[in-house]
Amino acid sequence: MRLTSKLRFNLLLIALLLLWSFEPLQAGQPTEEIRSAINQGIEIAKGAKLDTEADKAAVVNRLREIVYPLFDFEEMAKRSLGPHWRRLNPQQQTEFVASFRELLEKTYADKIDLYEGQKVAFNGETVDKDFAQVDTRVIGKQQSYSVDYRLHLVNGKWKIYDVIAENISLVNNYRSQFNRVLSNSSYDELLKIIKEKGA
Repeated sequence: MRLTSKLRFNLLLIALLLLWSFEPLQAGQPTEEIRSAINQGIEIAKGAKLDTEADKAAVVNRLREIVYPLFDFEEMAKRSLGPHWRRLNPQQQTEFVASFRELLEKTYADKIDLYEGQKVAFNGETVDKDFAQVDTRVIGKQQSYSVDYRLHLVNGKWKIYDVIAENISLVNNYRSQFNRVLSNSSYDELLKIIKEKGA
């Protein structure tokens, strides 16, 4: 059956619209920043030898080079300490950020040998001016769970200031812990606890 020129044009137009509408959406810069870091991290973890503490330390050092530039540790520390942050002088704030970063590293570096080939699916991105959220799902052999990253712009670069795993905010979780200590003790005692856990 021969198609008229007009019908052929209409079918071509519909086909082009369908192709266009089913193209994968282009991810924004926040997603690409996280995707790049995760992909590099997975490559390191896949080939990692973790037989000794020295092996683990070497892998953590390589991961640190990838992860550190992506996180705004000062903002995370500030949000985790909440209103108590304003009571610290600049030197105390600097010391708290460094101790908080070491605590995070120690907490998550100790779990590096739990990697068993999990994959990460990127489920969406929302951007509102200088803030963004990237939603992901970590998919393992037995289970999967959501991990969402909250970012903000710092000097033109997207930096993570919170991580939400299964609707539990890392920052809020630490703030609750820190508030419990500070309600019964001093800031110096809190810093001592953080340093001990991060050692």
